[in-house]
Amino acid sequence: MSDPQPGLSRRGLLAGVAGLAGVLGGTQWWLTEHPGPMPLLSQTVAWARPGQREFVQDPSDVVPSSRVLADATSRSQLLAGEQAWRDAAPAWSREGPWASLVDGAMLDVRVLTLGLPATVAGWSQRWRYVWPRDASTAAVALATIGQPAAALANLSYLQTVQSPDGWFQARYDPLTGRAPDDRTRQLDGVGWALWATDQVRRLLPSGADPAVTSLADLVRRSTALILDITDHGYQLPPAGPDYWEVSERVVTLGTVAMLAAGLEAATHLLPIIGEEASTAALALRQFDELIAGRFPGFPRHADGDDPDVSVAFTMPPFRDRAEPGAVAALAALEPRITRPGGGLAPGVGWRDDGISWTPETALVALAHAGSAREADAGSLLNWLRAHRTAAGSLPEKVLASGEPAAVAPLSWTASLVLLAVARLSS
Repeated sequence: MSDPQPGLSRRGLLAGVAGLAGVLGGTQWWLTEHPGPMPLLSQTVAWARPGQREFVQDPSDVVPSSRVLADATSRSQLLAGEQAWRDAAPAWSREGPWASLVDGAMLDVRVLTLGLPATVAGWSQRWRYVWPRDASTAAVALATIGQPAAALANLSYLQTVQSPDGWFQARYDPLTGRAPDDRTRQLDGVGWALWATDQVRRLLPSGADPAVTSLADLVRRSTALILDITDHGYQLPPAGPDYWEVSERVVTLGTVAMLAAGLEAATHLLPIIGEEASTAALALRQFDELIAGRFPGFPRHADGDDPDVSVAFTMPPFRDRAEPGAVAALAALEPRITRPGGGLAPGVGWRDDGISWTPETALVALAHAGSAREADAGSLLNWLRAHRTAAGSLPEKVLASGEPAAVAPLSWTASLVLLAVARLSS
């Protein structure tokens, strides 16, 4: 059964924003006038009619366990589309202690993907863009839950917007394919794109080679950029922002670990598109040695002592095998970044404001799941399940009081949750 939502128009993309100017304008005012935590922008985002999403402030306005408004036009059609999405997912998505968490995460990814050129980070104004990191992770999650066409659409979008020199902008307007502002380009995007392409390849049904071949330009450009900017693994790249989205003076593990993950993915992908993989393999070995020497103990910054959750990028599913010492380093890090609300902060150098971040919490859960630490992964997944909004969506932040805050839903968190539960269920 196919989904009923039609392709996106500019009018459809902006639908639902009218009438909410007070909410979004208030958010901008809050960000300007208050250095403290942001309020919860919405309980969720739901379908008002096929092709039109709206922010939900009152969870009673939504059909329970759905992302469909109770008074939506064509409500039955919209609910049938959600059920078809569920039916396409593997059995593990409907079983076990995290079935409700998985169901909500699938619907969160769906409402931020369906009818769009690629998955957006969120639906509020500041998040309604395509980040290469978020879209790449969503691509893997979509393939994991039985949505290969949507997964490949994300990767094809990234191939389309990628610069000829291989660089990605920090984020893209989904309609124009252009950067919405002058944010600094983020080098880790090529690592994310290569990693996601290889992961989706592994998850596709038989006949994956044609799909990878259609992404040949993405693979070639991304690999060439990594080889060039690291001098084939013999030098660290220049400093720049990574998933923390802040300026950096010293190169971070978040960047170099994802470049290494991308190189490893390239060794699997290049032969499929008729390219020799030996150069990438040699560069990967050298680059891993360089990283081990400059990031001993997995600090955030080269030659530093400030670990953060990017150690997860040196472990499965980002790498075929965990780098030596990574599992122990993550176990030692977690107590240092646990916040009063029970979730995690991005790293020990992050401001101590009491706020838990759900993407980093889900990322650590995924790393635990990939390293056979099932109990640790389960504990974090239980926390995420307990700290959703009243409408069942995963927010970006959780305050020290335990209240959800900022944007909801957030596609990166939802995608990481799906990947973590899938790992535990395999």
